[in-house]
Amino acid sequence: MDRIAVYDTTLRDGMQAEGVSFSLEDKLAIAKRLDKLGLQYIEGGYAASNPKEMQFFQGVADLGLQNAKIAAFGSTRRADCSVEDDVSLNAILACKSPVATIVGKTWDLHVGKVLGCSLDENLALCADSVRYLKHKGLEVIFDAEHFFDGYKENPEYTLKVLAAAAEAGADALVLCDTNGGALPEQVFEITEQVCQAFGSVVVGIHCHNDTDCATANSLAAVRAGARHVQGTVNGLGERCGNANLCALVPNLALKMGFDVLDDEKVKSLTEVSRFVFEVANLPPVMNLPYVGESAFTHKAGLHVDALRKSKRTYEHIDPQLVGNERRFLISELSGKSNILAELEKAKLTQDKALARKILARVQDLENDGYQFEAANASFDLLVKKIMGTFRPSFELIKYHVDVEKRMTGELVTEATVKLKVDDRVEHVVGEGDGPVNALDAALRKALEPFYPHIKDVQLFDYKVRVVNAREGTAARVRVVIESRDTQSIWGTVGVSENIIEASWQALVDSVEYKLQQAGA
Repeated sequence: MDRIAVYDTTLRDGMQAEGVSFSLEDKLAIAKRLDKLGLQYIEGGYAASNPKEMQFFQGVADLGLQNAKIAAFGSTRRADCSVEDDVSLNAILACKSPVATIVGKTWDLHVGKVLGCSLDENLALCADSVRYLKHKGLEVIFDAEHFFDGYKENPEYTLKVLAAAAEAGADALVLCDTNGGALPEQVFEITEQVCQAFGSVVVGIHCHNDTDCATANSLAAVRAGARHVQGTVNGLGERCGNANLCALVPNLALKMGFDVLDDEKVKSLTEVSRFVFEVANLPPVMNLPYVGESAFTHKAGLHVDALRKSKRTYEHIDPQLVGNERRFLISELSGKSNILAELEKAKLTQDKALARKILARVQDLENDGYQFEAANASFDLLVKKIMGTFRPSFELIKYHVDVEKRMTGELVTEATVKLKVDDRVEHVVGEGDGPVNALDAALRKALEPFYPHIKDVQLFDYKVRVVNAREGTAARVRVVIESRDTQSIWGTVGVSENIIEASWQALVDSVEYKLQQAGA
């Protein structure tokens, strides 16, 4: 199998995505995780852009990375100075990284309009910069910016730029679809011609996703002969993003048979995807191919019935190959097979009569506004209640919430909870930023003496949806809460005309699920 070099640019291109800003510690943590994944290259950033980028290169040298080479990014020398005096090139050298990635203009439009120099002068800029860095002992990757746009208008000149970089010693010529406007057949044809013209030099591909074709374009380039692929984790990047390595890697390895990463490394892709989302403080994209939570999630009863007979019927790969898992959604659209599949997954009974009973109850509840797709914990508790195996961990006597607004504008919220655990009554007060936060604080305060491990539980998402909006302020609302501890994530749901009562239901289910899982 041919080897494909994978080059990650999450720490530079990925950080150009709207709403993304990595701290120095974030960048170091991501670099360490990407190295563990087994990538060949990690682009650290544009060294000349700000002091934080240079601090990264100093810090990453102390991480003891085992697999990846760190690349410092920069541009070719300015037309008005020598390589020895160029800020960008000297910043690359100051990084003391083994790899330099420099971007050069290949589109004649950019040469004239942006650089403001002649076409021949641009050839000299590219050649001088590559040669200078090679003489300093670095591996040099030449990013041919706007290559496909330039090739469509002036193919002769774009090839001259590549030739200038190759003759100066570039180790890889990376064709960049910088505007993201190319289509797969165009990328294939152009990349194939470049590979034929520069057979002795590694050809790479760097695609943006402005036509939603970045991954397809990258695969097309590989089919045409490219053996170096650039992208970002989760497709993060400016505008519409970059080629998504979490789709590129499994497509190359599992579908096209290329030597990319070890099988065990590919199995960690889902974990890496979620890690980067977490560090970037972004909600995970549910429907990302391969690694998204919905990638192997099934809702239609007919699909689930077929899957129980053969997993190949509605799954293109085993989700475990990329570290993901199969999920079955429970809703009013579910059939008996969905219930049976969930019971099977939970290693509960396969009683079809019980499945029909659960399905009927789910349909009734969803008619009232409940929804269990994002409330796996509430569904689990519902099953236990119908089976008669649920034992509540406490009994509510009453709760009371008081919200006071003072003349100063200050809002003070207190919640009083009175409950009973076995024969002992607890009556406590909790304060919070709002009624739900105060209720959560009071509930925890009352239960922690009996169940200390609920301290691990964190509520990290809270959603409210009006179910029957035509009723106005008397409308029923659905509250969905996502909770997590050190090992897992679960969702719970509550429905009521009173938003506090709906929230209380979801809070109680969250705590009960945790205690049931812990065997309390």
